[in-house]
Amino acid sequence: MKLSKHLLYVLAAGAMVFSSCSKNNRPTSTDPGSRSTATGIEYDEEDGGFAVADYSDVPEGPGLVFIEGGRTTLGSSEEDVAMTRDNIERTVTVASFYMDEAEVANIHWLEYLHYIRKDSSEEIYAKALPDTTVWERELSFNDPYVNYYLRYPGFRYYPVVGVSWLQAQDYCTWRTAMVNKGLAANYDGELTEGSTPPIESGAILPNYRLPTEAEWEYAAQALIGTQLSEEENQTNKRIYPWDGHQVRNPYGKGQGQFLANFKRGRGDYAGIAGSLNDGAMITEYVYAYPPNDFGLYNMAGNVNEWVQDVYRPLSFQDVEDLNPVRRNGVQDDSSMYDVAGFQSLITNTVRVYKGGSWKDVAYWLSPGTRRYMEQDSATSTIGFRCAMINTGSNK
Repeated sequence: MKLSKHLLYVLAAGAMVFSSCSKNNRPTSTDPGSRSTATGIEYDEEDGGFAVADYSDVPEGPGLVFIEGGRTTLGSSEEDVAMTRDNIERTVTVASFYMDEAEVANIHWLEYLHYIRKDSSEEIYAKALPDTTVWERELSFNDPYVNYYLRYPGFRYYPVVGVSWLQAQDYCTWRTAMVNKGLAANYDGELTEGSTPPIESGAILPNYRLPTEAEWEYAAQALIGTQLSEEENQTNKRIYPWDGHQVRNPYGKGQGQFLANFKRGRGDYAGIAGSLNDGAMITEYVYAYPPNDFGLYNMAGNVNEWVQDVYRPLSFQDVEDLNPVRRNGVQDDSSMYDVAGFQSLITNTVRVYKGGSWKDVAYWLSPGTRRYMEQDSATSTIGFRCAMINTGSNK
């Protein structure tokens, strides 16, 4: 029986693939080889075949730090002083991801406003403006911050505040587009005007987004610093994003200094003149205070931070144990809560925020604590940082 030339070609190619595999030359995402290990057909776009783009690794995302995922225990190990019982301890696994090393700062938001005004309508620009009136208080002279906190150069690298969850989402979408626009400029493939490289090219980044509550809490814990060795043993759990039960630095030059920007007690925001401790009456420089073991700054204090999740008191028992998130009211419908009768504030538009702020006492600095607010609301104590998935590897 005679074999067609095409079949002979496929068989020969398959033999080559088998031969190469037998020598442990396994294909990888970054080195898939020149032929398919499924069909033996050559990857050749010029002859109408399936093309595989060159790919070395995920391009570096500006501002991001790699967070190696793993198993952890989420939830609060502190006394539940609010008696909410909404974050009982449970074991989950969080996949590796990326997160901003610091909070999104005023200068970043001003850059955003600049391009929004340049490329969009005045209506969209107005929608992107932070609510600077969050600083106003009838019985407190915070008036200067209304005009100066966002725009004055001295506050450039202070965390942006007065931003709602919805505005933070819009910023993530814009940031993704702008970063990928820059990466597309170095893409050598064919593009139509105004388009970006396809996902298959590997030349652009995944979306910037708000971290899930589980990702945020996992990143704040930074328990990689509590391991004795490469074995799965940890010396201790953490109440805060650092070791120990205290909020002061127990070591070295900074001994006795506070490790976060928070309210120490009634009327005490910073210490006394001549010996200021945390040094911040309101917010502080986004790189102030030592980073945690993942290299993240201000995962406790300075400003609370928005996360993706819709708030539900029973999320700890409802969500999956791999990459948990609650995006809606599945298994816990909002109709079960008496919002109309003012017996509840829980709806599908309230979002979780984490971390404590310059205006909060130390209790809220613990990663396991959680609070919530309407997604279209803003305060002078809530900001955010972005996250991004990791692709191809956990390391």
